[in-house]
Amino acid sequence: MITISDIAVEKIQEMMAQEENAGLFLRLGVRPGGCSGFSYGMGFDDEENEADVHMEVSGMKIVIDKESMPYLNGLVIDFKESGMSGGFTIDNPNAIATCGCGSSFRTAKDEGKAEKCDD
Repeated sequence: MITISDIAVEKIQEMMAQEENAGLFLRLGVRPGGCSGFSYGMGFDDEENEADVHMEVSGMKIVIDKESMPYLNGLVIDFKESGMSGGFTIDNPNAIATCGCGSSFRTAKDEGKAEKCDD
C-alpha cells in the first residue's frame, strides 16, 4: 500500500491540471542508480502495460511497475513547504539507508547499483 498525504495529492493534482493530456495518471517506480543504490521515479504517464500494478489513492490513479512494487510497499509521499520553496518528501519503510538529498536508497535485501553522487 502507498500513502500520499492530502497536501501532496493537492500539489500533484495541481501539476496534472497544468498538463494538456486529460488521460494522465501518476507513475511511481524505482530504478538502479543514485548514490545509495536505487532512485525513485515519479512522474505523469498515459501508457500502461500488463506488468503494471494499478491502485487508487485519494481518488488519484497510481500505476507502478511490478518490479518496483516490493521496494515501494508502505511508501509515504508528502509535500513540505520550506520558506520560499517546497517539495515532495518520501518516507520508505523498506529503506535502510538513504542519500542526503533523499532521492536514493538501499534496502536490507538489495543494494542496487550505487553511482557517484553529483553534488
